[in-house]
Amino acid sequence: MIRTFTIKPGQSPTREQFQEVEYAKKHPIAFDEECEELSPEMIETFKVSIGRQNRRKKA
Repeated sequence: MIRTFTIKPGQSPTREQFQEVEYAKKHPIAFDEECEELSPEMIETFKVSIGRQNRRKKA
């Protein structure tokens, strides 16, 4: 299950959000046919695209 938290600048995460993150850290990632593990090349491509996206947001 995927959980997304949006924390705005100056806002602190709630205790429940911290607990959920700690719980998730203790469990391994389960990959399947719908969500396969990324290859090193795919990870680099993803990092580059996120960097470009972040630069556009700041401009």
